[in-house]
Amino acid sequence: MKGHFLTGEELSREDLAALLERAADLKGGREKGEGSEALAGRSVALVFEKPSTRTRVSFEVGVAELGATPLVLHGDELQLARGESIADTARVLSRYVHAIVIRSGSHTIVSELAESSSVPVINALTPSHHPCQALADLLTLQERFGELEGLRLAYVGDGNNVARSLTILGGLAGVEVRIASPDDYGLEDGHGATLTNDPRAAVDGADAVYTDVWVSMGDESEAERRVAALSPYRVDAELLSAAADRAIVLHCLPAHPGEEISEEMLYGERSAVWDQAENRLHAQKALLERLLG
Repeated sequence: MKGHFLTGEELSREDLAALLERAADLKGGREKGEGSEALAGRSVALVFEKPSTRTRVSFEVGVAELGATPLVLHGDELQLARGESIADTARVLSRYVHAIVIRSGSHTIVSELAESSSVPVINALTPSHHPCQALADLLTLQERFGELEGLRLAYVGDGNNVARSLTILGGLAGVEVRIASPDDYGLEDGHGATLTNDPRAAVDGADAVYTDVWVSMGDESEAERRVAALSPYRVDAELLSAAADRAIVLHCLPAHPGEEISEEMLYGERSAVWDQAENRLHAQKALLERLLG
């Protein structure tokens, strides 16, 4: 695996399997106090246009644990804020660092950055795709169930970037992905997921039930409309009763308990949410190794 990681479609099935296996190894080694210095002497730019908790911390810690130097850059700290082009920014950063990780409010910006960069670019989150989150999700499912092939994953709620990345990478791993969303907030067809507006039908027999916030950054102006449309898609005990007896609950965080997910589901014994959050670190370390190794 070489090049950029923008949507997850850059991976083959073999790439994905090897990446998840390495992530599990890195996680196990960290728990034993064993580390990897695979990126010793290198530097990675971490560009953040928006506030971040999991993405910022997991990437900064991960880069450091691999022996590299993380360089955190906020949008208003770069000359982008004064009109320098994305292409020129990519050309300059490529002369200084060995990879660029970017969280942006525009997928077009990330794509343009990759086009002009001579070092790997990793999409840490855009409104269109969140592939690093999907890697952590698959690692979590693999930990819980052993095999990914044939698992049934139901995502209920807004057909957003997380849902799109789950369809791409979940499908690549052999997971049956079902997406339930209201008509005005549905995901486009084309990645092999089963699409429906019936949350109970999506959850029926599922091994994992996944949701995300109803109002993301940038959606505040239509918050009332979103909450009204998405309320029937709340993940609670009643909805989970339609899933498999072994089903786990997933959420990419931050969560709004009482809105898209009940407190019982978020904090209860069937929640794998905190494993997901931790697994961002391990999956991204494996990704950095593969792109820069």
